[in-house]
Amino acid sequence: MNFIKATVAAGLVAASTSAFAADITGAGSTFIYPVLAKWADAYKKESGDGVNYQSIGSGAGIKQIQAKTVTFGATDMPLRVDQLEKDGLSQWPMVMGAIVPVVNIEGVKAGDMTLDGDTLAKIYLGTITKWDDPAIKKLNPKVNLPSAAIAVVHRADGSGTTFNFTDYLSKVSPDWKSKIGSGTAVEWPAGVGAKGNEGVSGNIGQTKDSIGYVEYAYAKQNKLTYTKLVNKAGKTIDPTMDAFKAAASNADWTHAPGYYLILTDQPGETSWPIVASTFVLMRREPADKANSAEAVKFFKYAFENGDKMAEDLDYIPMPDPVVKLIEKTWSADIRS
Repeated sequence: MNFIKATVAAGLVAASTSAFAADITGAGSTFIYPVLAKWADAYKKESGDGVNYQSIGSGAGIKQIQAKTVTFGATDMPLRVDQLEKDGLSQWPMVMGAIVPVVNIEGVKAGDMTLDGDTLAKIYLGTITKWDDPAIKKLNPKVNLPSAAIAVVHRADGSGTTFNFTDYLSKVSPDWKSKIGSGTAVEWPAGVGAKGNEGVSGNIGQTKDSIGYVEYAYAKQNKLTYTKLVNKAGKTIDPTMDAFKAAASNADWTHAPGYYLILTDQPGETSWPIVASTFVLMRREPADKANSAEAVKFFKYAFENGDKMAEDLDYIPMPDPVVKLIEKTWSADIRS
C-alpha cells in the first residue's frame, strides 16, 4: 500500500505549504489523483505555486465547486449542458484513463482471470456468489478457483468511477440496467463500501477472495491483481495502454456539447471496455479572478508538459486538437 501512503502524504504536504505560496484549491475525483499529484509536484517546482487538491470523490467535487468553496472541481461524470448553464460552470476533459476489475484470490496473478460484462454484473447483483460458479469457470477453465464466497467491494462515496463502472454494466446487462442503473451512487445489492479509489485498493489488498473496481493507476501502483475483460467485439483484452487508446480513439470531442461524452463499451476489436475521462469544472464568473487565472495556468502547464507523466501512469493524454479546443473554451467561458 506504499502508493496510497505516498499520495496522501503528498496531499498533506501541499496543504501544509499553501500559506507560503499562491495556492490553487481543488476537490473531487480520486480517479485523476495519481496524475494530478505528479503534475502539481512538477508545477510547484517550476512556478512555486501549490495545488491543494482534496481527493474526495466526484460527487463531493461537484458539490464543492457548486458551493464556490474551491477554485476547481474534478469529476469523472460529466455534467450536461443544462446543468452547466444552471450552475454557471465551464467544463472540459483533462485526461482519460481506464477502470479495471481487481481481485484478491490466492494463487491467481494479474491477467490470469477473464471476466465478461454479464458475469461482472451478476457478481455485483449478488446472483453469482462463489468463485467456482459455472459462469466464472467457463470463462477460466485453466484457473484454479476456490469454492469461496466472493467478497464484493464497491465505492461508498459519490464517485465518477462508479458512474462509469455502472454505466458500463447498464450497457452490457439488461438486468443491471433495469434493477440498478447508473450513477455516482447507486443502491448496491451486494458487498461493502470503501471510500475513494484509495479505499477500494486498500480493501482489496487486505481482503481474501475479494473483487473491486479501480482506476488502473491504483491497480498498477499497488500491484493489485487485475482481470482481463471480454469487450464489445467479443475479444478477450488485457488492460494495456494500447487497449485504452483504442477505446479513446472513438471519442469525438468536437461534436460533444459541453464536452459531454461517455467512453464505456466502445467498439473495436482491441478496445478496453471501461475507459473514462476526468473533467475539470470551473466557475465562469469566479469571485477570485486572479486565483482562477492561476488555475488555468496550471492546467495549461499540465497539457503542455504533463503527457509523459500521464502515460507513465497509463493515463491517456488529451489529443493536441482537443487541447486547442479547450484553450478556446477557456478564453470564451472563464472571466479573468
